[in-house]
Amino acid sequence: MPWSPQPIRALTLDLDDTLWPVLPTIVRAEAALQRWLAVHAPAVGERFDLAAMRAMREAVARERCDLAHDLSAARRETIRRLLAAVGEDEALAAPAFEVFFAERQQVEFYADALPALERLAARWPLLGLSNGNADLQRIGIGQRFIGSVNAREAGVGKPDRRIFALACERLRCAPHEVLHVGDDLVLDVRGAIGAGLQAAWLRRGATSRDAAEPHCWQGPDLLTLAERLGA
Repeated sequence: MPWSPQPIRALTLDLDDTLWPVLPTIVRAEAALQRWLAVHAPAVGERFDLAAMRAMREAVARERCDLAHDLSAARRETIRRLLAAVGEDEALAAPAFEVFFAERQQVEFYADALPALERLAARWPLLGLSNGNADLQRIGIGQRFIGSVNAREAGVGKPDRRIFALACERLRCAPHEVLHVGDDLVLDVRGAIGAGLQAAWLRRGATSRDAAEPHCWQGPDLLTLAERLGA
């Protein structure tokens, strides 16, 4: 049966891997951080290559579950541990993180993302809804959104229904009046449906043999969704 949405008053959009691929962005940001540390804390570079730095980041994720919803704090803690491990000044963690964070905002959009955002924003309020730490203003698309909610602000990440509830509260909409758009089946689609929102599953690169999910729209890109919604 074709997907038939209920009346929509607003959209929430996942960011990473929905509007841009996140892995190349993080790789570039980590490389920028490594270059900065090589100049300002050279002992870190002498002991930790990129693989070892990533291993430290994974250790922080395992040991600091309290930071699971705050990727910026987890990254700062990773940098602090790298500095401490070689006897460098731990105060350098703050400016080092800023180097990483600035590069993290230099994203390369999917080809459909900006045209689709323009069409969708002309018709509905859009709210960013992410577990990550992308900054819409620094990225340069803040004017398309009325704002954003992330896991750090909510204290929980998707698929927890509380972050979706906070987004609906920010939009001043009932959950069933909001369509959430994202790439992740569990975090975005099932999380949104479980919180009472409608869901659109952006499946870039999916084939007809891939598993389907009932009760949501499914399509290859954001422009296809905009056309389906009549934006």
